[in-house]
Amino acid sequence: MGQQIIIFILFLVAVGFMGWRVWKAFDNRNGGGCAKGCGCATDKAMAAKNL
Repeated sequence: MGQQIIIFILFLVAVGFMGWRVWKAFDNRNGGGCAKGCGCATDKAMAAKNL
């Protein structure tokens, strides 16, 4: 019984992690086209506007 609870908790953590990754992939608040979410594309866009 204890092993099933541990497996269930690990499953929930994995599902939560995948949901978070999907959410970040479709989140438009970063404004950049970079899938890494580091903001590097946003920095390049801002630099191009300042020229």
